[in-house]
Amino acid sequence: MSSTDPMSPAAPDSDTSKLHQLGYAQELARHMSGFSNFAVSFTIISILSGCLTLYGFGLNTGGPAVIIWGWPFVGLMTLFVGLSMAEVCSSYPTAGGLYYWSAKLAKQNGAAWSWFTGWFNFLGQVAVTAGIDFGAAFFLNAFLDLQFGFDPRPWHTILLFFLILVLHGALNQFGVKVVARLNDISVWWHVLGVAVIVAVLAFGPDKHQSTSFVFTKFVNNTGWGSTFYVAMLGLLLAQYTLTGFDASAHMTEETHDASVAGPRGIVLSIVVSIVAGWVLLIGLTYAIQNYDSATGTATGVPPAQIFIDAVGSTGGKLLLLIAIGAQLFCGMASVTANSRMIYAFSRDGALPASSLWHQINPRTRTPTNAIWLASGAAFLLGLPYLFNATAYAAVTSIAVIGLYIAYVTPTYLRLRQGDAFEPGPWSLGRWSRPIGIIAVLWVVFITVLFMLPTVSPVTRLTFNYTPVAVLVVVGFAGIWWLVSAKNWFTGPRVQGSAEELAAIERDLENRA
Repeated sequence: MSSTDPMSPAAPDSDTSKLHQLGYAQELARHMSGFSNFAVSFTIISILSGCLTLYGFGLNTGGPAVIIWGWPFVGLMTLFVGLSMAEVCSSYPTAGGLYYWSAKLAKQNGAAWSWFTGWFNFLGQVAVTAGIDFGAAFFLNAFLDLQFGFDPRPWHTILLFFLILVLHGALNQFGVKVVARLNDISVWWHVLGVAVIVAVLAFGPDKHQSTSFVFTKFVNNTGWGSTFYVAMLGLLLAQYTLTGFDASAHMTEETHDASVAGPRGIVLSIVVSIVAGWVLLIGLTYAIQNYDSATGTATGVPPAQIFIDAVGSTGGKLLLLIAIGAQLFCGMASVTANSRMIYAFSRDGALPASSLWHQINPRTRTPTNAIWLASGAAFLLGLPYLFNATAYAAVTSIAVIGLYIAYVTPTYLRLRQGDAFEPGPWSLGRWSRPIGIIAVLWVVFITVLFMLPTVSPVTRLTFNYTPVAVLVVVGFAGIWWLVSAKNWFTGPRVQGSAEELAAIERDLENRA
């Protein structure tokens, strides 16, 4: 891999010039450093969100053996996906990200490739926002139950889910400077939070599980008879956690030295998360005092029960608050990235009422309407929890499938280009093809895997509605394409000549 000298960042006007070459005006405020760009992806991956919110799923679907060994394996596969994405991001640093890349890399039918990549990205972004804030609602409900008796019945969780989404929508209206600062804080909250939780769980409890328990104990509470099938299903914990790193691409129009900072943000966020997440999962699993108590907890949040069993009520609540804080940071960053994708996709006319979602608030230079579309759509995706007990696993599966199909489509098209691909300043060199092939094959595998039933017997209450949600979105996008969009959607639109782009930027400055 190679990159430009990180000590010599590009001048601000070179980023704008590159954006002009891609066909867009500098409408968003470019305030983010390379660290802030990394921070957004690291915050959305959020090991204190994904690892902990699906930990109960992992305890029942494979147990400690799959949790502990599935993490580095999935992490390596995810790193291959991220490396391939980063190389393409270096060539096309724009907020459109994945769907823009598909349009430029396709040898033919670029508009169709762009259209469906964008819709899968939209589905995944909405689902991951729902999954993050849904998980935060679970944890907050557990804390409120322990502290005030606000029990975790479904409508209580949905109410908290709604309020959290409103909070994150409102925070994003303050502008990218506020969000960037909070994301910078979030990095240290996550790193120090993991350190505190692991240290307390290492030295606080009177006893710990054996090493053989942590690394080899297999548990199957799914109702399925196949050990292999259950072990594969258990990989969802790791794969869902390691999502959202495309945020670094979506934030490139707001990042200095974007052709290097964006790719670096993608890769570094994955690597740091793999290391810190494994430490967290090992520490948490060693600290389990009673397996049945953890999986059957009345709060519905196994990590909360593990904290309390290990260090008592007061200490457990404090650790729970650390996790909740991280999850709230994570959800805020997810709304940010989701809204930028919606802004870019609607800029090219690909969403219903695109002119509404593309509007920029002249004071904050943020896509306010897109922020609220991201929040509202995420809320709708979580509503089935009112009548479906496995809804959270379905939401996380939808996020994985939607995002990873969008992640790997540009890589597949880049592989088809061969030597015709023009790399940016951050390149994989001769490793590009083998890494890309592994990435594509892995995504094909998990796309099929996470549409399968997670619990047996399959009933109305346990049905994995992931295929339904994916089918609805793909069906809508497909029908719209065939009936109408194929006649007018030509892929990412060029906003105008150099003079016209400059005029757009002057108008925004005057209105501010």
